[in-house]
Amino acid sequence: MTSTLAPRTTTEVQRLADFVTAADVDRIPPDALEQLKIRVLDTLGVAIGALDAPPLIAIRGLVDDLGGDPRSTMIGGGRSAPDRVAFYNGALSRYLDFMDSFIGRGETNHPSDNLGAVLAAAESVGASGREFLTALAVAYQVHVRLSEAAPVRDKGFDHTTQGAYAAAAGAAKALGLDAAQTANAIAIAGTANNALRVTRTGNLSHWKGLAYPNTAKEATFAALLASRGITGPEAVFEGNKGFKDAIAGPFEIDWAAEGLDAVLRTIVKKHNAEIHSQSALDAALDIRAQDGFTARAVRAVRLRTFDVAFSIIGGGEEGGKHDIRTKEEADHSLPYMLTVALLDGHLTPEQYTPERIAADDVQELLAKVEVTPSPELTAKFPGLLPAELEVELADGTVFAAARDDYRGFVTDPLTWAAARAKFDLLAAPFADTALREDIADAVRRLEDLDVAALTALLARVSTVRSDAH
Repeated sequence: MTSTLAPRTTTEVQRLADFVTAADVDRIPPDALEQLKIRVLDTLGVAIGALDAPPLIAIRGLVDDLGGDPRSTMIGGGRSAPDRVAFYNGALSRYLDFMDSFIGRGETNHPSDNLGAVLAAAESVGASGREFLTALAVAYQVHVRLSEAAPVRDKGFDHTTQGAYAAAAGAAKALGLDAAQTANAIAIAGTANNALRVTRTGNLSHWKGLAYPNTAKEATFAALLASRGITGPEAVFEGNKGFKDAIAGPFEIDWAAEGLDAVLRTIVKKHNAEIHSQSALDAALDIRAQDGFTARAVRAVRLRTFDVAFSIIGGGEEGGKHDIRTKEEADHSLPYMLTVALLDGHLTPEQYTPERIAADDVQELLAKVEVTPSPELTAKFPGLLPAELEVELADGTVFAAARDDYRGFVTDPLTWAAARAKFDLLAAPFADTALREDIADAVRRLEDLDVAALTALLARVSTVRSDAH
């Protein structure tokens, strides 16, 4: 008997799932593949550099206590279930706040936040390096395009909201799910993980660095649920009380027309500081290098910048940035970051120790920093990150510098050599020269290896800092 039921209309999440399942490493343009590997190396270096951070030690202890089916490898050794490893490795890569970013006019995100989930999922099923790179490229594409087309920051939601769709898409691809399972994984994760922007306003907590690892963990679990036949809301985007109706408002993305090159629109941090500060910090270092400048004689520091930088890290709508007591507050305070750049000449994890934050010279200069938004500079954003800095000394001498971009921005992409130098700087206390060389070589040749070859090397990294390295 022939059915008279009309076929259902394909939903947006199903069209997204079709894009995910059709993705292949051979569709990644060569320059995008090169930058994707640079992001992998950069993210792993940032993760290794955080191994002895107190919050990460606590998280590692919790994961060890809880246990879990040992399908995936934790950086620094040990194994657990894929969702728990996604959380731990993701927390490592996020803690220092030294990763890559995508900057849209209404939203900023960190697509490398997806690496923990994609790597754990890929290893758990014995995936190849080619499959891992494809899944990571998928996560980048979904994350960038949703953040660009459907920003949620001004509506009070965190950028991890779009990340739930990206991490689920990447994890589903890494697990090798079919289109129906992938759609369900994305729908479950997107429906269940709509986080509040209070994560990054006011006095910041550890959750600033753990919000996305939690989203990645939940997205990985959603993909595992979908692999067992669990379904999610098929109209998660366009449905009644769905993402568009309840949060984002109307937007359109033609997933059938999307490529796998979004990584080329992301940027990598030069300084260990919030992404919107990078040009301003270069300007501070320019001033510090000028003849006659001395930080001890500074009377006032005046920065003009674009409105998003002012709002998020300059003391605007997301809270004051002069009462700085913790690492989480410091790396999201433009006044603090300018202060230590002028005093120390660089921003690395050592500028965020409790001792450095509380030091008298830091606190005294911090009080002299003023940040104001400029409509003229705002008009250049996000194509540029403009900053105009003046530093006045006690004798009235004024030093000035201006920057629009920096090395690692889309106008000056990070090279493999520069990425390797950053990786070595961060990983050296935990991995000797030979191990760092092996990890970098594995990333460089990843499409010719299995994921397990890389994770076996990451397991050999020490969790204890050693100056001997």
